[in-house]
Amino acid sequence: MTIKFAKRVASDLLHRGSSSIRISSASLEDAEKAITRDDVRRLIKSGGIFALKAKHNASSRSKILKEKRAEGRRRGIGRRRGTRQARHGISWEKKVRSQRTFLKKLKELQKLDTATFNTLYGQVKGNVYANKAALVIHLRDQGIVITDEEVKRINEEVSKQYR
Repeated sequence: MTIKFAKRVASDLLHRGSSSIRISSASLEDAEKAITRDDVRRLIKSGGIFALKAKHNASSRSKILKEKRAEGRRRGIGRRRGTRQARHGISWEKKVRSQRTFLKKLKELQKLDTATFNTLYGQVKGNVYANKAALVIHLRDQGIVITDEEVKRINEEVSKQYR
């Protein structure tokens, strides 16, 4: 066929762009004679057709910065955006979602009536409970019977749901 065909097939076989494929001068005639993909495979195996090394973005500067930040440099007040609470810890959205799904499961198990559910849902929205454990403690104080096994089972159901 043509050298163009050999380059195209080689780029497909080597998973590289056709511009990075090179044919050695010694095997130019063989590349022109190549008709099938197997012919091109043989030329690649013998070294007549090869791909240039992939270029990568230089990451030396970013590595240096990462090392400095690990030492505690470049983290001063002038670099910071957001409050202390915003810069670390679990996000508010994740916390609220877990508490809401927990409440919904309790309602499905008929541990909560609609009025209590709505009250607690609003409190979760208002960031009353620091975490799910605090919510469970509050529910038990209100007189709602929730065993540790039920809490574990609900947590397992929710984790399966989000896999």
